[in-house]
Amino acid sequence: MEYDKDKVDEMVLALLYLTMFDEDQYGARAWKSHDWDAMDRLHEKGYISDPKSKAKSVAMTVEGAQRAKESFEKHFRSGERSARQR
Repeated sequence: MEYDKDKVDEMVLALLYLTMFDEDQYGARAWKSHDWDAMDRLHEKGYISDPKSKAKSVAMTVEGAQRAKESFEKHFRSGERSARQR
């Protein structure tokens, strides 16, 4: 099946926002239980650390954390406040 891998990557990045934690000036961390091919592509794009490790989470870069938030709010936001503000 052919599909738009960039759209899949955007959705995975948005879903990583749901599991982000430990946000600081260096980025954040997020649980990595998503499609491995998409996770590899997000790593190649510089949004997350290499998902191929024993850790159950990945480090998200500052840009990755910001893009994750924007993508999540773009596709899943309902109402006036973002999901993380509730």
